[in-house]
Order: sequence, then structure tokens, then C-alpha cells
Amino acid sequence: MTRVAVEGAMLRWARERAGRTRESLTPRFARIADWETGEVQPTLKQLEAFAKAVHVPIGYMFLREPPEEPVPIPDFRTVADQPLRGASPDLLDTVYLCQQRQEWYRDDARQAGAEPLPFVGSLALGADVVRSAASIRTALGLDLEAQRRLPTWTDALRAFIEKADALGVLVMVSGVVASNNRRPLDPEEFRGFALADPVAPLLFINGADTKAAQMFTLAHELAHLWLGESALSDARAAEAPTQAVERWCNKVAAEMLVPLSVFSAVHDPDADIRTELDRLARRFKVSTLVVLRRMHDAGSLTGDAYWRAYNAEVQRLQELPGGSGGNFYLTLGARVSKRFARAVVSSTLEGRSSFTEAFRLLGFKKISTFKELGNSLGVAS
Repeated sequence: MTRVAVEGAMLRWARERAGRTRESLTPRFARIADWETGEVQPTLKQLEAFAKAVHVPIGYMFLREPPEEPVPIPDFRTVADQPLRGASPDLLDTVYLCQQRQEWYRDDARQAGAEPLPFVGSLALGADVVRSAASIRTALGLDLEAQRRLPTWTDALRAFIEKADALGVLVMVSGVVASNNRRPLDPEEFRGFALADPVAPLLFINGADTKAAQMFTLAHELAHLWLGESALSDARAAEAPTQAVERWCNKVAAEMLVPLSVFSAVHDPDADIRTELDRLARRFKVSTLVVLRRMHDAGSLTGDAYWRAYNAEVQRLQELPGGSGGNFYLTLGARVSKRFARAVVSSTLEGRSSFTEAFRLLGFKKISTFKELGNSLGVAS
């Protein structure tokens, strides 16, 4: 049995990079502890299986030391006001996949004579928040009263996404890597990112987050597109990030979804805070954390009282039963963006793209799925 020379430190790095323990991998790789100490070397077949299990390119296994893997877009995520170091394979693979899709769509759109979208980069950092939010709402055709009448956060989020799609934004919402339900995305690692481009602006929203939180993430990442800047964000509505660009995008997102003038007119500062949080969250179809932030902005909840309420609400939300995330908009069209899916299906049916390329971009392998997707999007063969 032929074995391959691989550094034990590289095996350990690959395992830890994927957030896996030796114990979790032992049922499949009984001698993983011996591999890592160098007592025994794996076979090539075993090494290939291991690399697949920890989501690392097989070529990395033959390096002497771990490669640098910077996030390929500006990373504004923080913990305790400190920048995060590194990214999981799930996050990196999601960014890489979205970049590939964006590149394909950009080329396809340019071949069709697409012009640059005027809103991308139309605002400057530090521009007046109220006017900036109003301009984004106007461009989207976002009607707050119509949003209020929608019965659920899911309906409101779907309507919001459709307006961004109609404007030319590729909005991809998924709680897993590609179409792999065994690789869930962690909203505590990231909530979304923006890939700015004048022809193919793209937003990714972590679908494992709650619907209400996704609303704020979408608004936050749209603000990045209006700045013309790519960004990876954690977009926490109730906090004030240290980076100026994140602070500005948070303020614009909050004003876009919950204009302070409207909020002040309907907010009762003397009401029970629990009742008021739930009432206003339902009215504006946002998270209770966004409502808390607007209470702070309106001056009805400040200082230590604000942070006590914020921390208590975070704890309450964490203790709620699971299942609110990851189920939104499960159709493939939503995962890859309906605009993108229509372009790929049309290109394939017209013979400009191969079915192999379409399957790679869309994340499936069956012609029947392709046909069903085309029918659902109104692009039939």
C-alpha cells in the first residue's frame, strides 16, 4: 500500500481550519492522531478523502507550512471592537463562489450591451444619512407603508429582495455553502457581504440568520453598493462599529428601514418596553435590536439603560427555539439570485453557455432540475 509524505502539522492545520476535532474525524479516519504525529502516513486515497472532509484543496496538503488565506474583500468584522483574524472554509468558499458568479454575469451582461448602473458609487462616505437613506429608498421604490401591511417578515424580506433585483442587484440568500446542506453558514461569523461592480453588483445574505436580521443586513450591504465599495460585514444594528464606513452604513440602513421622523411619530416612550419592542418590530418588519437602536437615536433609551436592554434582548433572542434561520426562500432561484439564474438559463438555452458551466454556476447536476428552474423563472426551453 503506497503512502504519501505529508507534514503532520499541515494535517492538523487543515483539521483546525475546518473547526474539526480529532474525535469528530476518527470514525472516518481511524489513524488521524498517528498521521498528525507523523507515526504513520496516509495513503493518497485517504488523503484525498480527508481533504474533502475538511474542505481544503488537496494541493495544500503537500505544502511545508499553511498558506496565507486573506479574505479577498475588505473585512470589517469585529469582536469586542477588534478585527477578526482568519475566516472559515465555509466563508471563504462562499465569497469565492460569489466572485465567480459575478464575473460570469458581468461578462454576459457586457456582451448584451449593459451599461454601468448609476447608483453604484453614487454616494460618498459621510454624506447626510437621512438624505442618503431617502435616495436609496427612492431608487428601490421601497414603500414603508406597503412593507407595514405585509403579514410577515418573510414577505417583507422577499419584497425587499425583489426590488433590489429589479434595480439590477444580484441578491443571493443562502444558509449553506453552495447547495451543500451539510455545510451550514454561521451568522456569528458573518451576516453578509457586498461585491461592488458597476455592471454586476452582488450582495450575499446569510440565510441562516433570522428574517428580521436579514432585512437589516440587506439594507446595510446596499449602502455599501451605493458607496461603490465591497465589504464583508457582521452588520449588528444596535452597535456602533469602530470603522467609519460601517458606522455610516449602519446609520443609513437603520434610517432606510425605520426613518427616525416616522419612528418618533409612532413610538410611545412611556409604554412597556417589551410590548413596544414587539409592536414596532412588527410595524417596520425589522428586528427588535433595530427598534432598540432607534429608541436610542430618538432619545427615549440612552446610556446604561440602553445597553442593559440591548444585552437582555440579545440573550432573549439567543434562547429562542431554533429553526427561524436557514429556511427562507429555499428555492434555488433565491440562493443564486433570480436575476443571475435567469441569465444563466437563458444563456444556456441560447447556446452561449454549456450545460456543464450552467450546472457549475447554479450548483446542481440534473437536467430535470435545470428545466424546473427555467419553468419557475419563466424561461422555458
